Amino acid sequence: MKRRTLLEGFIALATLPFISSCSRELIAEEQRSTKIKIDPITVTPLKKPHEEWRSLVSPEAYRVLFEEDTERPESSPLNKEHRNGTYICAACYLPLFESEHKYESGTGWPSFTQPIAGHTGTKRDFMLIWPRTEYHCARCGGHQGHVFNDGPPPHGERWCNNGLALRFIPKEEALPELRG
Repeated sequence: MKRRTLLEGFIALATLPFISSCSRELIAEEQRSTKIKIDPITVTPLKKPHEEWRSLVSPEAYRVLFEEDTERPESSPLNKEHRNGTYICAACYLPLFESEHKYESGTGWPSFTQPIAGHTGTKRDFMLIWPRTEYHCARCGGHQGHVFNDGPPPHGERWCNNGLALRFIPKEEALPELRG
């Protein structure tokens, strides 16, 4: 490795703690205004104000879903959920994942190999400086998590989800009607 590359890496790491909260807020605002890529044929997006969603979910879930916060790892009871069923958006109840695609990733968050086709939208996320792919509920726009390319075969994807952004509905129970 060249000395210059090594030095640039150390400088980048050293300056990370000094990014001001103001700069972070500007980045967050820019990301919120970025369009989420979705398939409009599959799901019709809702145009509900965030204040309405605030009254339908817990304060913690609201921060994750609509302020793009992240819950602590290992804090979700969904990590230990192994029954057959469907994982739905905690805000609008759109089905997002089937239990057959859930797996133990060792990350501390519920992880899936794939979502239900057309029920999520993606956008680029630069909050941690390097780009990541963030995904949202295609219906309400609620932030779910990030998708990474380190999952198991056949797709090689890990859809790493915040447990607060989901609800689990066991197979023997009927799915709730969509909120909207």
